[in-house]
Amino acid sequence: MITIYHNPRCGKSRECLAFIENTYKPFEIIKYLEKPLSYEELSAIIHKLNIPAIELIRTKEPIWIEKYKGKDLSNEEVLTAIVANPILMERPVVVIKDRAIIARPLSNIDSIL
Repeated sequence: MITIYHNPRCGKSRECLAFIENTYKPFEIIKYLEKPLSYEELSAIIHKLNIPAIELIRTKEPIWIEKYKGKDLSNEEVLTAIVANPILMERPVVVIKDRAIIARPLSNIDSIL
C-alpha cells in the first residue's frame, strides 16, 4: 500500500497524487493538515526517510521564520515544531512499507516505486 501525506492546496502535492493515481496501485491519502500527525508518526516517517528532521521542514514558511529560524534545534525539537505547526512539513511525502521519499521533485517518486 502506498501512503501519500498530502496537502490539496499544494500544486506539487496534487501533481504527486495524480501520478500515484495513474499507477493504479492501491494508495491511501492522509491530509495531514486536517488530521495532524503525532510525534510518533512523524518520528517513524523521519526514520523511513533516513534524513535529519530539519530536512522535512519548509523553511520559507512564515511560522518557521518567525519562531524557529536561526535556532539550533534537535531532531526532537524539530518534530515537536511540526506537531504544533503541521504546515511546516515538506510535501508530499510518499511511504511504501519501510521506505519513504519527499516527492519534490516528482521524479524522486521513481526511486520508491
